[in-house]
This record gives sequence, structure tokens and C-alpha cells, in this order.
Amino acid sequence: MPHRPARQQFASDNLAGICPAALQSMLDADASGHQPAYGDDVWTQKSTDMLRELFQTDCDVYYVFNGTAANSLALASLCQSYHSVICSPVAHIETDECGGPEFFSNGSKLLVAEDDSDAARQGKLTPDAIEHMVTRRRDIHYPKPKVVSITQATELGTVYGVDEVRAIAAIAKRRQLKVHMDGARFANAVATLGVHPSEITWRAGVDVLCFGGTKNGLAVGEAIVFFDRELATDFAWRVKQAGQLASKMRFISAPWVGMLENDNWLRNARHANAMAQRLYQAIQRVPGVHVLHPPQANAVFAQLPATAIARLHAAGWKFYEFIAGGGCRLMCAWDTQPETVDAFAADLAAACDAAA
Repeated sequence: MPHRPARQQFASDNLAGICPAALQSMLDADASGHQPAYGDDVWTQKSTDMLRELFQTDCDVYYVFNGTAANSLALASLCQSYHSVICSPVAHIETDECGGPEFFSNGSKLLVAEDDSDAARQGKLTPDAIEHMVTRRRDIHYPKPKVVSITQATELGTVYGVDEVRAIAAIAKRRQLKVHMDGARFANAVATLGVHPSEITWRAGVDVLCFGGTKNGLAVGEAIVFFDRELATDFAWRVKQAGQLASKMRFISAPWVGMLENDNWLRNARHANAMAQRLYQAIQRVPGVHVLHPPQANAVFAQLPATAIARLHAAGWKFYEFIAGGGCRLMCAWDTQPETVDAFAADLAAACDAAA
């Protein structure tokens, strides 16, 4: 029987396949014959040079298999075991990485910074919250704050503006903290802001970026970009020890070439963001639906009637309910089709109507 593609879903942008440009580069790497192992190949060199050109700086670049490794190893390079990392309560490193940052840093503690500001309710860290975490205790019994970690775009689908990143970096530098950016959806943030990638990273004070590729169309692979190269001292050994050094590295790095050529990475992100906007426009006035905030990247967060959720699941739709603080996360991907958005919106409207 012929293979029938599975229905597109809204559970995660991880569900999408490989974008054509990335796949073609992987095939080209395969067709290039024998290549040196462990990153000494031409594809790794080319993609690294392309990332340096993209960010307009002489940064250090390392590739790992997934985001948990990227964040955990990057933070471990910034911390000693007696240090701490300040992050948002909804930060992926806090809620979804199984203690990875603590494990790879030999025990650095995550300090969750909470406040009552609108920004905090949107999943963001604020300078005031960081200041409070740094100054509330300075004694020897308290894990010394060393790093501020922000997520761009955030776990609640919001985006830090350039001024917000600069303000966080300013308080971090004043308190001798390093700035780590979890950029699992960095491309979506750049697409939303319409700024040069350097403007919300090293020019704004970010020391290291975990640049997500998987959620934007790669099969596997994240890039860890050290803008402060001194922080990457011996990082290659850290990657190796963690089991993240790919022997056939070209199959991790080559797809980045396809993504970076002709700004395919940005085109993919713009499309995903546009589909989130389409979904938002389609469902925001459906009776019984409460969208938590207009989408800023590629996710729509909404509270739906419980009976409507059950009907949608029964109809085969997949989406998460545990991420949005009681709401539902509807995530669009680089390949989400307008027809998929429209079909889901129609089913949601029918389910809400039946629930009324």
C-alpha cells in the first residue's frame, strides 16, 4: 500500500520533518565521499564560517545532538559546582531537562526568579527579578549567582525585544554574571523582531547562544555559539566527555549549510510565525476560547473548554495542555500548511459550539 503522510499536528514543531534545503545539504555531504571525522570535514568548517558571517563576529561554534545537551554543556562551561543560574520559572532548563544543567555542571543550582510583573507572566525574566536574586543573600552558605539564562523565544511564545535583552545584560554585567540564551526558537524571535541576529545576541550583551536547528527544520543538531571565546576554553573536551561529539560530524553540520544559505532558516521561521498568526486570527473570537496573548512567535496559547479539548483529541488532533499554565499550546512549524490551520480552527469552533 502507498504511504500516506500523517496529519500535521500542533503539539510541537519537533513533529515536522526535515526542510528540503537541509536535506539536500545532507545528501550532498553523503555524496562527497570519505571525509575526516569528528568535525575536521569541509562541511563543519563551512557551516561554522557561515555562522560567524551571520553573526558578524569571530565566535566559537560547536554542534551537539539536542537542546538539552546544548543548554547543559553551555551552562556547565560558565559555572563551577558552587555557582547558580538565574532563570524564569517556566525556563526549559528548569522544567524539562531532567536535571541536565545541574548534572553536567556537577551541581550548579538553578535559582528561579519570580515577580508579579506583566513580563514575568509572559515567561520573561526582568532586571528587577535578577537584582533581587543576586542581592537577597551573599553569604558563603548560598550558591553564588554566576549566570543569567533567558529563552528566546520564551516557553510561553513571547519574544524579548532588543532593549529587554540589553537591560538584562546590563544588570548581569554589573553583577559580574554571564548571559546565556536558550535559542531553541531563536529563528522565530529574529523573524518577529526583524533585526539582525547580532543585535539581540552579542551586541546586546549575550555571552553564549544555543542556536536551535531541530525545531526550525533540521533532523537533529543544535549550534552552541560562544561570542566570548574565552568561555569556550576546553569546551571540545566537555562535548566529547558528554557523548555529544559526532564521529560523522558532517551529517550534523552540513544541514546547517542548507539552512543558512539564502536565509532558509529565517524563511522557515517566518512561515511558522505566519501560521501562528493565521491560527490566532481564526480562533480568537470563537465562543469559549480565551487566547492568553497574541502570538509573538510560532505558538498560540489558549484556554479551551474541557469538553472541546476532549472532542479535538477524539478527532485525532494532538496538542499539549500542560505548558501554558492551564491552557493549551498550539505550535506551528516550518511546514505547517494553511489548510491544516483552517481545518483545526473549524474543528475547534464546532467542538466549542457543541460544548456550549
